[in-house]
Amino acid sequence: MTKKERVEGILRLLDEHYGTDLGATLDYAPDKAWQLLFSTILSAQCTDARVNMVTKDLYVKYKDVQAFADADLHELEQDIHSIGFYHSKAKNLIACAKKLISDFEGQVPRTIEELTSLPGVGRKTANVIRGNIYHDPSIVVDTHVGRISRRLGLTKETEPAKVERDLMKALPEDHWILINLQGITLGREICKAPTPRCGECFLTQYCRYYEQNEKAAKRKQKETE
Repeated sequence: MTKKERVEGILRLLDEHYGTDLGATLDYAPDKAWQLLFSTILSAQCTDARVNMVTKDLYVKYKDVQAFADADLHELEQDIHSIGFYHSKAKNLIACAKKLISDFEGQVPRTIEELTSLPGVGRKTANVIRGNIYHDPSIVVDTHVGRISRRLGLTKETEPAKVERDLMKALPEDHWILINLQGITLGREICKAPTPRCGECFLTQYCRYYEQNEKAAKRKQKETE
């Protein structure tokens, strides 16, 4: 089986199981890109469900970027207290809002360079914005996508930027955004970090990790016979 055939098989099964009509799981108003930006900053080391619970009231209290720029740090910390790392996140939200106003006229920028110049914004957050707001083909490499990509043999890299580069080479552009959304679901439900549920996985025929474990199990069995 060629690498191209493996990739096509993987994508076909992902599409069959999770579909292709997927969108961001963070709640935001379609005409307010800053809400998705701030929610993505808040989602680091936190579930999207928890972030959505907090932002439901947060975006009523702070109605625009200017309101966040003018926010009292201690008060904002209390507003997002139930989200992990709320001290640094509150600080980043205020700093990010101020930079949006001073450098980008209050608008969320489009390029990876501009986005990553914002406080609290790395390549992952930047690519979420590029893909969901501007519909620019982009690959968001979080812990799930990185882990699954290595197990499937699509990359050997551990640094997100390098994983992103390898996936951009291996995958067609129409799956760049999808791979993150599908990968998150697969990673949360089946391909978990410490104990993957390989027996429940629909990708074992293409998985290097599964193949290696099967070979190791067979060797061990022969040794005990």
